[in-house]
Amino acid sequence: MSYSSFNKAHNFSIENNTTIYAENYNHSGNLSSKSAIERLQEHIAAGAMHNSAERCDAPKCHPETRVAVREEITSWIMHGDGDAQPTKILWVTGPAGTGKTAIMGSIADTCQEDGSLAACFFFSSFSGSANRRSKRCMVFTLAYQLIQHVSLHQVKRQILAAIECNPAIFEQKLEVQLHQLILQPLRDCRGSSDVSTWPKVIVIDGLDECEAEQYHDNSQTNVPTRSKEDDQTEILSILYKAASAQDFPFRIIIASRPEHIIHSFFHPRCEPGGSSTIS
Repeated sequence: MSYSSFNKAHNFSIENNTTIYAENYNHSGNLSSKSAIERLQEHIAAGAMHNSAERCDAPKCHPETRVAVREEITSWIMHGDGDAQPTKILWVTGPAGTGKTAIMGSIADTCQEDGSLAACFFFSSFSGSANRRSKRCMVFTLAYQLIQHVSLHQVKRQILAAIECNPAIFEQKLEVQLHQLILQPLRDCRGSSDVSTWPKVIVIDGLDECEAEQYHDNSQTNVPTRSKEDDQTEILSILYKAASAQDFPFRIIIASRPEHIIHSFFHPRCEPGGSSTIS
C-alpha cells in the first residue's frame, strides 16, 4: 500500500480504491504557484537596466567630457520645475556616434548614486536578447525597478496587487500595462506617501533601436504587419500620456537618433516635452 500527503484536505472519500473526492486539496508535492514578483521578474529585460552585467562594457563619459551636456540634463532633472516653461519630457538627440548612450549611462549612474533614478531602459539593436530589441518588456522592466525603491514600498504593494488581480497583464497592450502597473499604483499612493522622497527621473535610451514586435501568424494574410515605427510611436504615445498627467511624479528622458517618426512626434509639441541636441 502506498500513501501520499494531502495537506489541509478535508471531506474526502475513497471509492473502490481508485477515485478520490476532496475539497481544498493541496498536494504538498506540487510546486506552489508563483508569486506576483516572480511572475514580474520573468517578463523583464534585465540586460536593459543601466547597471546590468550585459552593459558592463557599455560606453560611459569620462569625467572631463560632455560636462556641459550632462550638467544641463542633471539640472533639468533636479530643478526643472523652476524653468520659465517647465517640461516633463526631455528628448536627447543626435546622429550615430555622438555619444548619446554614453551620456545616458553616465546620467543613470549619477542619478542612481543620489537616489533620483526611478527606472531606465536601454534599447539595443545589437543585443543578443530580443527583449532589448522590442517593446515587449519595457513596462515590466520599469515597474520592476520601481519596486526596488525603499521610498516606494507602498507603490510596490500596489504593483504586485495589480498583477495578482490581473495575471493576463503580461499579454495586454502597452497602454494597459503602463496604466495598471505604473500610473494607477503611483496615483493611489501619492496621498499617503512623502512624494519628496521619491526618485525623480525615468531614462529611456536608444528608442530608435526598438524593432518591430509582431502580433500575427505569418500564415495569416489578412492581419496587418506592424513596423518598428508603429511600435516606437506607441511607446512615445504612452510616455507622453504619462507625462501629461498632473499627478505623474517623474520626468522622462528619451534619447534617440533624429529618425523621422520620432522627430515628427516631438516637433509639434511644446508641452510637456523639450529637446536637447547633441552634435
